Amino acid sequence: MSISEDKLLSFHTDNAVSFVPAWSQGDPRKVIYPTDSKGQFCGQVGSPLEKKPLLFYFNILKCASPLVLLELQCPTTQICVERCPDKFMTLVKALGNKDDVGNKTTFTDDGGKSINATDLLEASKIFEDYTQSWHWILLGLVIAMLVSLIFVLLLRFLAGVMVWVMIFMVVLVIGYGIFHCYMQYASLKGIAGSDVTIRDLGLLTDFSVYLQIQQTWLAFMIILCIVEVVIILLLIFLRKRLRIAIALIKEASKAIGHVMSSLFYPLLTFALLSLVIAYWAITAVFLSTSNEPVYKVSNTTECMYSTNTCNPETFNSSNITTECPGAECLFAFYGGETLYHKYLILFQFYNLFLFFWCANFVTALGQVTLAGAFASYYWAFKKPDDIPAFPIFNSLGRALRYHTGSLAFGSLILAIVQIIRVILEYLDQKLKGAQNKCAKFLLSCLKCCFWCLEKFIKFLNRNAYIMVAIYGKNFCTSAKDAFFLLMRNIIRVAVLDKVTDFLLFLGKLLIVGIVGICSFFFFTGKIKMVEVAAPSLNYYWVPILTVVIGAYLIAHGFFSVYAMCVDTLFLCFCEDLERNDGSSDKPFFMSPDLHQILSTEKMIPAKTKQSHFVRICANVFENCINFMPNFII
Repeated sequence: MSISEDKLLSFHTDNAVSFVPAWSQGDPRKVIYPTDSKGQFCGQVGSPLEKKPLLFYFNILKCASPLVLLELQCPTTQICVERCPDKFMTLVKALGNKDDVGNKTTFTDDGGKSINATDLLEASKIFEDYTQSWHWILLGLVIAMLVSLIFVLLLRFLAGVMVWVMIFMVVLVIGYGIFHCYMQYASLKGIAGSDVTIRDLGLLTDFSVYLQIQQTWLAFMIILCIVEVVIILLLIFLRKRLRIAIALIKEASKAIGHVMSSLFYPLLTFALLSLVIAYWAITAVFLSTSNEPVYKVSNTTECMYSTNTCNPETFNSSNITTECPGAECLFAFYGGETLYHKYLILFQFYNLFLFFWCANFVTALGQVTLAGAFASYYWAFKKPDDIPAFPIFNSLGRALRYHTGSLAFGSLILAIVQIIRVILEYLDQKLKGAQNKCAKFLLSCLKCCFWCLEKFIKFLNRNAYIMVAIYGKNFCTSAKDAFFLLMRNIIRVAVLDKVTDFLLFLGKLLIVGIVGICSFFFFTGKIKMVEVAAPSLNYYWVPILTVVIGAYLIAHGFFSVYAMCVDTLFLCFCEDLERNDGSSDKPFFMSPDLHQILSTEKMIPAKTKQSHFVRICANVFENCINFMPNFII
């Protein structure tokens, strides 16, 4: 099923028109500058709050709710103050004891837990650490990019050697982590306070405190030991299949070698995703800042205008003061009473849904572009002579010209599932205080089911886009063909494709481990050569975690090209086996080396009769695919 270009253009036009009220009424300054609950800017020159530049949150713990990311507003009262308070006192205690000036430094939250007021200021130290180390974080991410690029280039020329080096290095890095944790554990033995348990400490903002007790390093050591044992056991059990997976990686390396521009295509995906994120963020900011202060008429006597909306600037000159003596125009709440303001949260959900759709479309465009380029390599009988010139650009042109409807439809299905998951999380946060265990259980089951559904749709979409790139058919037909092809080769999927994914994951793990260890030694000042250059930090784990997460995303971006190449070659290989028999009339398109190593392994034939369970799954899936176009229409 395809979506015509005029329908897509109409959709984007309607989308732009729907957010005109947000762009016209929103004020991004409310996000940049501190603003109280009445919408007044703190510390603004010439305003009554000129000498109150700081913003105080009555309960800053509510700002940690995931709902803040959706609504971009902290659900607690906010006022402008001259300086941040360091004492705490409730209104009830203030009325009961007027002499009490608020000398308490601890309070009890909604869960009955005692919290120190000064601990709430620790969050500012995290921001301070980012300002001190941001340039070193960028340098670490650049190093991660260079390491990933060098690793991928070496994998192109020395695939077999690099895979074994990668396996050995991953085991070695994790082994070093176990050794380091043991040495830290042993060094803390006998030190006062090191035998305190993590449960005794509770939840602290300063994570460095946890590193001063033995139990933390013991936990790290146990986790790393479990990971090490699991990896070693997997390598032992999969030792006979590693040779096949390495052969497939070698073939992928050859394909990438002939399509070297594929290594830099993730930069285009990153740029497009940046535009999508920027559009979503800007629109979300305008939506969240389009609220306005609402004033209501307040009167102690009976008045027909009581609780009506009023304007404080024109209130004194209106007839309300005449008919209702003593009436005042007082601030009621910050929001709005128009139809637009009442359904503002729905606009936020709609904006988030569009973000998911556009982001999935950009990802799908990258997948079908890479799949088309690598498929042109596989189906070239004489390699590299029959490979078309500029395969990436040709594949991108075909995707934009012929397959935008299929990509939009596949992205739409995934976006619907993702927004449903967000709605479920939203309901979970809203119903957190409820005591209905049945509702909680049902909500947890729904969240689990839709998580599984999202994973399945991502897997199916990925293979469907490969079939779209190979045959040029619509999304539903391609998804059905891909599903049946995978079901007919279910053993090969487990033996080849997933083992190869495991090896590529080890590559990501190796890069993250190398960059993470280097950043740990640098930010903790344990490298004597650059000890002076290391920034002075409150919590050194802040830049380390940032670099580690960024390194994984960068490594994932480079290895995603390899993963897409492997998946494309795998589906092409399965198609090759079904369409050809190796004779002179129907020769194989796969390389002789790949054919030789695959033919020597005792693997299930491609056309083996499917099991009863597989046939049932295939029938159910076929009915869903056939019904889907009718449902959309």
